Amino acid sequence: MNLLIQHIEKFFSLTSEEAEITLSYFKPENFKKKEILLSEGQICNKQYFITKGCIRFYINNSKGVEQTMQFGIENWWITDYLSFQYQTPTRFNIQAIENIEVLSIDRKSFDELLEQVPKLEKYFRLVIQKSFGASQVRIAYLFTMSAEERFHHMNKMFPEFIQRVPQYMVASYLDFSPEFMSKIRAGKV
Repeated sequence: MNLLIQHIEKFFSLTSEEAEITLSYFKPENFKKKEILLSEGQICNKQYFITKGCIRFYINNSKGVEQTMQFGIENWWITDYLSFQYQTPTRFNIQAIENIEVLSIDRKSFDELLEQVPKLEKYFRLVIQKSFGASQVRIAYLFTMSAEERFHHMNKMFPEFIQRVPQYMVASYLDFSPEFMSKIRAGKV
């Protein structure tokens, strides 16, 4: 649980009382590799802070093919923010890529926590802004870089994903086929 407090304190300090209150609202959970945390059609009622392992956030496209939109590793947050905020059915899925450990907070507890420790509003705003910014950059890369450039950029910026995530999921995230990814990795493109 200290990983969460350490992460928050990268942005600002908590008193020991605020840290204790904060931790009291989170529940440790474990999921096995390939286990689904959220399925399309459900209402997203939790936010997850990843303490161990790797997770993916994906959608099933119109052809029924899984399209990975985001990965998450240790010290990252993952959720469907719109479904969580508005309590509407999600279009997305969240799945454990590895055996994972997370700290979860449900919607009711989240609202209560923000009332108890108001400065966490700023923390969560910064987390959401960072996530949104990363999504904008990813979209820009999809529109402006070739498939090969996207792979090399990801390999340079986030080598841990290339090493930890199955090749077909990385290809899906980069918006090309696993076969094309094999050609890139083999230097045949």
